[in-house]
Amino acid sequence: MGELWNHNTTTPWNRSAGQDRFSSLDDIDMPADGSPTLRILISIVYSVVCAAGLVGNLLVFFLMKVRRGRKKRSSINLFILNLAVTDFQFVLTLPFWAVDTALDFSWPFGNAMCKIILSVTVMNMYASVFFLTAMSVTRYWSVASALKDRTRRRVCPVRWVIAGLWVSATVASLPTAIFSTVKSVAGERLCLLGFPDGQSWLALYHLQKILVAFVFPMLIVTVCYLLLLRFVRLRSMNNNQVKRRSRVTRSVTIVVLSFFICWMPNHAITFWGVLVKFNVVNWDKTYYMVHTYIHPVTVCLAHTNSCLNPVLYCLMRREFRKKMKELFWRISSPTGANTCHLRPFSGTVRAERENQPAAASNMTLWSILDIYC
Repeated sequence: MGELWNHNTTTPWNRSAGQDRFSSLDDIDMPADGSPTLRILISIVYSVVCAAGLVGNLLVFFLMKVRRGRKKRSSINLFILNLAVTDFQFVLTLPFWAVDTALDFSWPFGNAMCKIILSVTVMNMYASVFFLTAMSVTRYWSVASALKDRTRRRVCPVRWVIAGLWVSATVASLPTAIFSTVKSVAGERLCLLGFPDGQSWLALYHLQKILVAFVFPMLIVTVCYLLLLRFVRLRSMNNNQVKRRSRVTRSVTIVVLSFFICWMPNHAITFWGVLVKFNVVNWDKTYYMVHTYIHPVTVCLAHTNSCLNPVLYCLMRREFRKKMKELFWRISSPTGANTCHLRPFSGTVRAERENQPAAASNMTLWSILDIYC
């Protein structure tokens, strides 16, 4: 989920706190705001991501809806639902950032909206990453404990976990809520973070974001999925299980790579900025060029995560694809409304099996894999 607030914290730094640095670099004669064409292109990308994210996450809400009276939902489906909520809230902020970018980062919506939009953006970025990480842990734990006696399995109520993740995301975004403000810089009103000690506080803020929203989650996701693949590989004996193992491997690879590719470039450039602010590396023309022209592209890449998540964590699962086919068939068929009735997706039915005593058999293991992978 993205880091578009970096436009409003680091780009203004290039234009305000960093203006004294411009004067010491005579070979830099380009405007610090970057190309107008690039800004318009970024605004268009934000609009496209917003539309795709709204459609994708609304579709997730529809597919996650179950028949009244059904009380049980699998933990993974609850995480997917909350992930869709975070992504949906995030894409609702993108129109504001599209306008802000098109206007050369001049914020036209006032101080209150600056604080609200910036805080919501950051909070949902943290929440999205936290739920992705929790899903990886849940997938591994569900598969690894599938063959154990249910009475020996200690399971923390998933709703408490979800509540804890939302609270953690809110706490992590408190600095944004406290210090976000509209300031006048060079005659323009910018939505940015106004820390009392300038560079040091901003560097620590970015360092926290890199560690909490990327490094630690990436380590947890990678370890969980490597353990999951190892667990599955050791229990793949016949041809049918080998095919299932291949499907699980492909799914895990796509999930990990998409997380890494979407987030790593932006966090790498942000970390470079942290080193510059701590005077570990020099501020030079290369950093200026990368931050002015490449950094906005990495922000767009991070934002695509909000419309990729519905595909990666929902529509890639067979149970949801089946419901999608039934839905489209019902819409396209003149008599579909009378002949095709949507049932609760199979995940809710299979989730009930998790509460039954698990037989020590590979059938149980692969049934769980069919739900979670």
